Amino acid sequence: MKTKLLFFDLDGTLVDSRDDLADSVNLTLADMGFPLIATESVCGFIGEGVFNLLLRSLRASLQREPVAELVERAVDVFRKHYDRNCLNKTTLYEGVAETLAALGGFKKAVITNKPRDFSVKILEAFGIAGQFDAVAGGDTFPHRKPDPAPLVETARSLGIVIDECVMIGDSRVDIEAGKNAGIKTIGCVYGFRGREELVAAGADLLVERFRELSSLREVASGTLTLPSGL
Repeated sequence: MKTKLLFFDLDGTLVDSRDDLADSVNLTLADMGFPLIATESVCGFIGEGVFNLLLRSLRASLQREPVAELVERAVDVFRKHYDRNCLNKTTLYEGVAETLAALGGFKKAVITNKPRDFSVKILEAFGIAGQFDAVAGGDTFPHRKPDPAPLVETARSLGIVIDECVMIGDSRVDIEAGKNAGIKTIGCVYGFRGREELVAAGADLLVERFRELSSLREVASGTLTLPSGL
C-alpha cells in the first residue's frame, strides 16, 4: 500500500518532556502533603494518560493503592501545575523540526495520550504545530492508545484508510496501538522506554535518532519500504 499518513507520538518521540512532567507531579504531591518521588520513577509512569500517571505516582508516594477520588483530585492539581510548567525544561529532540519538514510528502498527525490542550500548546511553542494535519490527545476520543480507535478515526477524518498509515513512537503503547490498527510501526530508541521495550513489543523498525526518519521522504509517492529491519 502507498503510505500517505504518518502518526507520531509526542512525549519521548517529538519532545523530551520528562523533567517538566516529573516536576509537575512532585509539585502536585507536595500540595497534597504527600512524599515526593524520584524523577526516574515518574518517567516510568508516563505514556498512558494523565489519570494513570497520577494513579501510579500516588501509589509510589503513598505505598498503597489510592482511591479513585484521590486520583481525580490529584489530576486537577496536576493540570494547574503542568499548565504553568510544561515549557520550563521540555525540549524538541534533535532534528525534529528539520525532519518533519523533509517529510512534506506525507500527511502527519500527532496521536498522544497527553491531553490535547497541553499537546497543542507544546507543539505551538516549538513552532511545529503547522507540520501536522491533526492532533489527537488522550481526551479526543473515548479510547486511548493502545486502542487503535484514535489512529483509525484520525485517518478517517483526513480521508485516508488506515492501511496507508505508519505509527511512530517510543513505547510499547505506541507499537501496540499500531499493531492493533494493523499497520507498520517504527520505534524510537532514544525516547523514554528504550530498545528492549520496543523490541519486545514487536516494532517493525527501530531508529536511534529522529532524523533517520527523513529517509522516508524518498517513498512519499510509492510503497513504503522500511530502510532497515530489527
